[in-house]
This record gives sequence, structure tokens and C-alpha cells, in this order.
Amino acid sequence: MNTLLLGVNIDHIATLRQARYPGMLDSPNCEPDLLAAAAICEKAGASGITTHLRADRRHIQDEDVYRLRKSLKTKMNLEMGNTPEIVEIALRVKPEDVCLVPENRREITTEGGLDAAGQLDALTPTVRRLNDAGIHVSLFIEPAFPQIDAAVKLHAHSVELHTGAFANTQGEAHAAELARIREAAAYAHERGLQVNAGHGINYVNIAEIREVPYLTELNIGHTIISRAIFAGLEAAVKELIAAMRG
Repeated sequence: MNTLLLGVNIDHIATLRQARYPGMLDSPNCEPDLLAAAAICEKAGASGITTHLRADRRHIQDEDVYRLRKSLKTKMNLEMGNTPEIVEIALRVKPEDVCLVPENRREITTEGGLDAAGQLDALTPTVRRLNDAGIHVSLFIEPAFPQIDAAVKLHAHSVELHTGAFANTQGEAHAAELARIREAAAYAHERGLQVNAGHGINYVNIAEIREVPYLTELNIGHTIISRAIFAGLEAAVKELIAAMRG
């Protein structure tokens, strides 16, 4: 089994900053520093930094994306909805990876996977433009065969399997969700897609996720930032990487 890579999502650090300093990125008092947080995660062993530039700009701001693009030593994974404005920003920034996700202004965080199968016509030109720009395109989808088939039709490079249902269930339902993830990972791998996963993965359930075959990268944020409150950010990232490797 290949060594799992970790992309650290730093959106929640921006959430903390925006709670006190909205519209004040140039203020000398503006904290916490997103670039410093990203650098700490990289130093601790992260393979990349994930940010979600949402249409409502509730945490990550446009300037964050441009500044991170210049400062990162690893790679940028830009999560984004399929909206014209954000697509244009992605094409200007040219992150190594883009992950297309669903977006609902009322949600706290991304809830559920992108309906790629139901949005082929809308997604096709966006994926084509990103591909033409040399950007690795991923789709954040439910671990379901029709969604994986849609990713193949769209010429995406990878899929990120939504693990939220797995994380939020127990008992037989939890086991069934894990089996669904395993089956989807194998199905996607057989069709030439890189397989990533994310949402709700933490220091406990990582023991099950790390045994899923064909996974390349996990994108994780909330549990790391929560642990960092007590242990510090560098230690929190190192602890999770150690747990990923068993």
C-alpha cells in the first residue's frame, strides 16, 4: 500500500481571522497569519495546502489565494464551486490542483458530494478550461459508481470521495459506508482516476480510512485545527500523519 499523502485545509484559520478582522487583511493587527499557518503545516510534513474560495468569501479571501500561491513550497489545492468568477480566478492563479465542489450558502461546510452525473453539461466547459491550463482537476463526489463514471466522461484527473456519511454514522450503517468507500475507490482506480478522500476524517476514524485501497491523498482540516488548539499546529499535523501511517 502506498504512503498516504496529507493535504491540510486551513479554511478554519481564516474563519478565526475573519471573526475579528473582516476586510482588514492589511492591518498590522490582523491575525492569525494564514501564510504562517501554511508554512507550519508544510514543515510538519503536509504534501499540500487546501483552501476553499467560496462565492460568499466567508473565510478565504481572493488575496489569500494569490499570496498563498506565491508562498507555498508544496502545492495548492483550490476547492471551488463551478461559478464563472471563481473559475476565472483559478485560471489566473493556476494552482496545481483544483477540486470542484458543491456550494450552498446556507451550509456550515460542504455537505455532500458534487452531482457530476447530473451536471455534465455545466461542468464540461469548466473542466476543459482547467485541463487546458495544465491544472489537475478533481471532483468531490459521493462514493457512487455513476458519479465516478461522470468524472471519467468529464476527463477529470481524480476524484475526492466524500467521507462525511462514513464519519457521521455508527454500527452497521458505518460499516456499510466504509464498504461503499472501499468499492468506490477500487472502481475509480480501475478507470484510471487518482483517488483521494476527505470530510469528517479525524484522529480516530483514520485507522479505518487508511486501510482503504488505492487512496492517494486525504484532505483534512477541522480535526487538525481542533487538535492544534491544545497541541499546537505543527504537532497536530505530525500526529495525524503518524496516524495515517499506522
